[in-house]
Amino acid sequence: MSAEKTEINVEAIEAEAEKILQAARACANEILMKANEEANAIMSSNNAALEQVKIDCDAMIKKAKKESDRRVDEAGIKAAAIKSEMNKKASGLVARMVNDVAGVDVR
Repeated sequence: MSAEKTEINVEAIEAEAEKILQAARACANEILMKANEEANAIMSSNNAALEQVKIDCDAMIKKAKKESDRRVDEAGIKAAAIKSEMNKKASGLVARMVNDVAGVDVR
């Protein structure tokens, strides 16, 4: 092939590539435009639904917080009862050890 024919072939390939790129850009722009339109439609139509979801979420969080506070309070009461019981048992154990070691009846 001569240099002139090679140059013509390269120019033809470049022109064809440019046409393909322009078509791809146009297609991509059309897809993006449609996607934006759909996103806007979804956002505008679901605002009420999203607000309801937010309200429901807030209600669940409040309920969970209230329940966790209740459980913490119950656990504190149980812990205090266990501590009190352990103190009683420890006192009884000390008295029993004194009785055994010293032979004295301590109550």
